[in-house]
This record gives sequence, structure tokens and C-alpha cells, in this order.
Amino acid sequence: MASDTASLRRKPDSVASKGERRRTPYRRRLRSRIIVSFVLLGFCLTTLFAFATNWARMRVENQLVEDVMNRNISEYVRRYYESPDRNPDLPVQQMRARLIKPDKFEALREEEPDWYEFKDGLYNMGGVDERGERYSYKLAVRKTPDAWAFLAYDMTDSVRGGQQLNRALFLSVLVFSLLSLVLGWWSASKVMKPVSDLAARLRAYRGGTSEPEPLAPRFPDDEVGQLAQALDDYSSRLTEVVQRDREFNADVSHELRTPLAVIRGATELLLTRPGLDEKVLQRLQRIQRAEQQCSDLIGALLLLSRNERGQGSSNVARVAEQLLDAHRAQLGGKPLELHLDGERDLVIDAPEAALSVALGNLIGNAVKYSQDGEVRVHVGTNAVSVTDSGPGLSEEDAAKLFQRGYRGTHAGHSQGGGIGLSIVSRLCDLYGWQVSVRPGGARGVIATLTFSPKPL
Repeated sequence: MASDTASLRRKPDSVASKGERRRTPYRRRLRSRIIVSFVLLGFCLTTLFAFATNWARMRVENQLVEDVMNRNISEYVRRYYESPDRNPDLPVQQMRARLIKPDKFEALREEEPDWYEFKDGLYNMGGVDERGERYSYKLAVRKTPDAWAFLAYDMTDSVRGGQQLNRALFLSVLVFSLLSLVLGWWSASKVMKPVSDLAARLRAYRGGTSEPEPLAPRFPDDEVGQLAQALDDYSSRLTEVVQRDREFNADVSHELRTPLAVIRGATELLLTRPGLDEKVLQRLQRIQRAEQQCSDLIGALLLLSRNERGQGSSNVARVAEQLLDAHRAQLGGKPLELHLDGERDLVIDAPEAALSVALGNLIGNAVKYSQDGEVRVHVGTNAVSVTDSGPGLSEEDAAKLFQRGYRGTHAGHSQGGGIGLSIVSRLCDLYGWQVSVRPGGARGVIATLTFSPKPL
């Protein structure tokens, strides 16, 4: 059972892929992506602006303070050298000056060790006063052999103002991020409304008329309108293809059924004649069976092309017995026995044409690839299995089961295009059946056709 055996595993794979699509994690919708983009843009721009504002404030403030302190400490030292006998006055608000003469240098080491180590320049200083409050100041240092000058600029108010500005900037970031969220929500609703309308109209056409109303006139001439126009063009071409396909199927069905009806009538008429030769009788019976197989196959293919389930019920054991009888007449002396066992009253909701095609392909492959031994058909409570004594199932065949057109490694020069089991797989998809193939042990293959349970 190698050539068409390939089709029997495709259905479980296809079912699994559909299940995987259903279990695909929820992906963020386009509307949500637009909102998130607005929020991120607003947050990033506001944060960047707040950072730039704070950096510019600190840079400008430090530059101004340092310029003022450098000028004042230079002026302070200059005044000292003009009148070394007295401490110079420097009446600048927020600044305090201190002059240390050489005899006090060592005392400064004990009083302010940091000041003692400082070189000429500006330093940021801070501490905690007697009330437990933090204070900050900038210290300008200018050291000469005759005196050390220190100039302190109170930065406490400036630091507090910077902290207040930082809190204001942080609040601004939050406010503008919320505004970005509101703006993004509103913009996404406006932008996505035409797309949502288009999707809603497309869903409304699902299962509707064969000639849906055009979409493009209901949308403006923008990107969504162009998409609607493209969908209208695609729908028009698809409708034409479907219509041609339906007409072709109807024409083929009619043209094939007419000669088959003639063959059936002529065969039945000839079979009623008495005294027929045994060989002639066998030929007529074979023609009759071939006509019935062709009729069943045409009916099944038409159902597949229309994706419609046929109405009716079938006794699985009776159909299997008919198929086995047909194959017994075609063994041609091959040492092969065909047996049927199991349940006799299993009835399924499907026409005999569909069941005959599906089960007939399984039995046909078993008979074709079994040169001796037996082919056993077992009817269970809700399934039917076909066990053969053929060469078995190779790894290559197992990997390519149910590929349309695949002919197995044991096919040799046998006739067939490798599409029989592909038809079986499609019938299983249509009726909700399941088909599987597994090795039968030392040799042979077991093909199982499981039917869908009857609705309660």
C-alpha cells in the first residue's frame, strides 16, 4: 500500500494546523499599536524636553554663578592688595568672603581641612546645619603666598528651586503622556473607523449572495478606498472563476452521466438474456461494476467540488462486501484471500457513493500491493480497518503520506497517478472522518477509517 498510501496522514496534519491557528496567542490590534505609538512618542518627547530643560538650566545657572564668583574673588584679592592692613569689603548679596593670612594657615587645617587642601578653583560644597536642614554653596578659592581668599555663594535656594523644577517637569511628563494617550485613542478611532467598516462589510458578505454589493462607492478615495477597490476587483475575478468552475462541474457531470446511463442500461439488458457464455457473463458483470464505480466517483467528486455533504445513509459492512466482491472478480488467479468480519449493523450518515470511494481506495491499494496472503476488512463500532499482507510501509512513504501525486517506493510500474488517497483525505475533511495508516508488524499496512459520531 505505498502509492496512494500517502494521502492518509494529511488530514491529522491539517487538523493540527487548524488547531494551532486557533491557539495562536492574541496579537495586538492595529488600533492598540497606534495608541501605544502615540503614548511612546509623547512620553519620549516630553522626557527629552524635560531633560534638555533641566540640563540647560543647570548649565546656564552654573556658568553665571561661576562667572560672578570668579569676578568677585578676583576683585576681593585686588582690594586686599590695595589695603593689606584691613580686610576688604565685598558687599555682594548671598556671598560671604574670608581671608586667611599666613599665620593662620595651620589653624585652617584644623578648622576646615577640606579648604586647606583645595587648589585655586570653584568647588561645590554642602552640609547640614544645626537645625538638621541641608544647605549647599559654591566655594571659590584663590591662594597667594601672602593670603588665601575664600568666597562662598549660597546655593540652597537654587538647589531647592531645581528640585521644584524637577518635580514640575516630572508632573509635565505624566500629564503630556496622558494627553498623548487620549490623543492616540481619538486618532486611532478616527483612522481605524474606515478599516473597521470595511472589515465589517466583508464579514457581512460571508455566506451571503454570490454577487456582493461593491465596496468602493462607500469609501472615500483614499488608501482605504483603494483597498476596497482592489477587493472589489478580486471579488469579481473570484466570482467569475467560481462560476466557471460550477458550470464546468455541471457540464462534466451531465456529459459523463449520460454515456454511463447508456452503459448501465445496455449492461442490464444484456444480463437478462438467457444462455450467456460464462466469460461473457463475467465481462458484463465487470462492466456493470465499473459503471457503478464511475458513478460513485463522479458523485463524490461533485460533492468535493461544491464542498457539500451528500444526503443519505450507508451500511458499512454491505458496502465493504460489495467492494470485496468486485475485487475478487479481478484477482486474476492471484493467491490472495479477501475477508470481511466485525459488525454488520454499522450505519453512517453519508451516501454510499462517498463511502464507496473512500473505502474503495483503501481496499484497492491493499489488493494492489498484496501479492499473496490475505486482505482483511474489519468493521468496528465506529470505524473500519483494512489490513493487508503487502510489503509494508517504508520511512520514505511514511514521510510523504497523502502528498498529492506521490507514488510509493513499491509502486513500480503499476498504473495510477497517486491521487486516490488524496481524494480520501478530502472526503474525510468534508464529512468529519479521520483516516490513519500504520505498519502492520513484520509486513503489511493497517489503514483505519474512523467515522464521526452520530449527532444525538
